[in-house]
Amino acid sequence: MAIVASGPSASATASTADKGVGPLLRAWRERRRISQLELALRADSSARHISFIETGRSRPSEEMVLRLAGHLDVPVRERNALLLAAGYAPHYPETPLDDPALDALRDGMERLIQGYEPCPALVVDAGYTVVAANRGVMMLLDGVPETLLSQPNAMRLTLHPQGLAPRIRNLRAWRGHLLAQMERQIALQRSDRLRALYEEVAAYPVPEETPGDEPAESPAYFALPLLIEHDGRILSFVSSISTFNTPMDVTVAELAIETFLPADPATAKYLHTLAV
Repeated sequence: MAIVASGPSASATASTADKGVGPLLRAWRERRRISQLELALRADSSARHISFIETGRSRPSEEMVLRLAGHLDVPVRERNALLLAAGYAPHYPETPLDDPALDALRDGMERLIQGYEPCPALVVDAGYTVVAANRGVMMLLDGVPETLLSQPNAMRLTLHPQGLAPRIRNLRAWRGHLLAQMERQIALQRSDRLRALYEEVAAYPVPEETPGDEPAESPAYFALPLLIEHDGRILSFVSSISTFNTPMDVTVAELAIETFLPADPATAKYLHTLAV
């Protein structure tokens, strides 16, 4: 399935521009816990010049905005926001995912997640909308109502009471992990869409008698596992998230490929039987 990624609204853009680039750069520098001197050394500038930019006494060039954003590891969408605040045009395009220009990207992602089968793997955008999923994911989603599958969102599918939540044996721990992950994203993106999703899924009820931790006799895991019941078995997965390196498009930058690998021999054996 494909989606069309939407950019920031005109009002959001205007609000960003009204703040000026200086305070925005200072906020990113403080978030990264980098001093003006350290940033100046990284960007081949001076602490005085960085100070002038942050206080609005000096207007940075377009090249300087991009250089500082790069050293501060600012997300691509937010780099465009910095440029707008400085009075420049956005540098990075935001191409709809169903645009023919991204045909090769979509085909590559499909082949990649199919290559992980029978392990579950999926692709999501910045709002956790499921862009693509392999047969391993569909296996886990068997029995989930069409109301959740028609416009699939990974957070809703996982935490909704009619989704996977009743099947997750360590729901409290896994839910806490997902909510913390969303909180980190919100701190970086300042997205109203993501904030609304967070408030929605955080409000889903959690059954009082749902196990919140792994049983004491469970093996020691090297990462927090997803313990999920399927077809009378308890399957154990650890997730891995991959993103694109040095993306030059907002849409591509915000895609993430999540794979679920077996965390114990029993799960690996069961998945192997599915592949035969």
